[in-house]
Amino acid sequence: MKPDSTIRFLLIAFLFLSSVVEPRAQDRPAQPAARFEIPPTDGGLPGAGPIRRYEWFRKLWSDRRDKWAARVEQDRHAVVLLGDSITQGWGEDFSAWFPGLKIANRGISGDTSRGVLIRLKEDVLALQPKAVVLLIGTNDLEEQADPETIAANLKLIVAALKEQDTKMPIVLCQVFPSSESKKRPGTKIKKLNQLYAATVKGDAQVTFVETWPLFADAKGDAIPAEFPDLLHPNQAGYAKWAAGLRPILATLGFLETEPYQFVPEPGFVSLFNGKDLTGWGFRPTSDADKESARKWQASDPNAAAWPVVTSPTSFDNQTSSSDGRFVARNGRLIVTTPPEGRRIQQLNTTQDFPTDFILRLEFRATPNADSGIFIRGRQLQCRDYPIAGPYKNLQHYRHGDWNEIEVTVKDGVAQGLCNGEVLEAAMKVPATGPIGFEGDRGQMEYRRVRIKEMP
Repeated sequence: MKPDSTIRFLLIAFLFLSSVVEPRAQDRPAQPAARFEIPPTDGGLPGAGPIRRYEWFRKLWSDRRDKWAARVEQDRHAVVLLGDSITQGWGEDFSAWFPGLKIANRGISGDTSRGVLIRLKEDVLALQPKAVVLLIGTNDLEEQADPETIAANLKLIVAALKEQDTKMPIVLCQVFPSSESKKRPGTKIKKLNQLYAATVKGDAQVTFVETWPLFADAKGDAIPAEFPDLLHPNQAGYAKWAAGLRPILATLGFLETEPYQFVPEPGFVSLFNGKDLTGWGFRPTSDADKESARKWQASDPNAAAWPVVTSPTSFDNQTSSSDGRFVARNGRLIVTTPPEGRRIQQLNTTQDFPTDFILRLEFRATPNADSGIFIRGRQLQCRDYPIAGPYKNLQHYRHGDWNEIEVTVKDGVAQGLCNGEVLEAAMKVPATGPIGFEGDRGQMEYRRVRIKEMP
């Protein structure tokens, strides 16, 4: 064979073997991680606003999503935590924060609301989650997205979750405070949280948690002791966030699921049996309250809803009030978060108490919750005091945990204590009337409600 013929033969043979050993790129099966790469352009993608495509973020996005794809069955029916670096920062071990609860962390550092929307189907919906806890939006602000665009993406995220399961609880956290120095000014965060609240207002499937005031200082920026870099919480910050979420998850039936037994001290009688609302009910709305509601709602478009009760209603042997606002569960009398954001309602004992007495109970509030304890029709404010006031300087208040209230009524005057600290030293009360709990904003729980009547 001539040299040039030999060369041509070898070249042809090489090309033939190469085509057999190494398929063309378009013929090769897609690598698993390729499914989870960030799309190169925005065309055809849902939502609006920024999608991050920095090299570090591309790698993190694909690495975490590829890892999750391998454990879909393991994470099926978990409670999903969904968000960005703040969510990712929880880590994977939740045994200290939420004992016994199966949780799947679907946070990606640096993600935006549109990024969450794009990956929602494979990262979240594929798990058929029992519930979703969502915190997203701060990185959108850094990328100069306006609050309206971010809120529109949130609306699409919530709609997709609801379409998957019309009964699955959605817990929406307010965007945390940060700082102007982090390109996340307080004014924009406040605006975004207002839009978030408006987006889910009236939606009973969504519980809106006021996590912004939980971490904001007087200027509306993050508290450095809990957010050292003014963006990410430290362990103290995560502990505070967990304490704010635990009561919500308990009410949804994911935590504290065992019956709670309580035996009052000698001389005291339980007003709440821990199992149902026997002995409690609605009383007709007073003329004074009707007038207050009318004036408030006429002058303020953001005034609270204030349903009018026309006739007495007893809830004996029932585990919830007729509208579901008041619920008895595992030793707790729960005043649930109203879908409207604010709704004024009272649940009272069906019995009146004309004699002097000592009332003792414990309460637990979600962030910025506003409730009230009524003593013969006079209200003693019961709130998440450090945030919602009016008693902001209590030294022994326990955020997200149980606090003790003791009210002593003698000769028409009530003294109220919280964990031994004075709330009201001499509050005048009517000669007789029921004990009541009010709902307004957020969730409030009461337990160990007992009374000792004096001769």
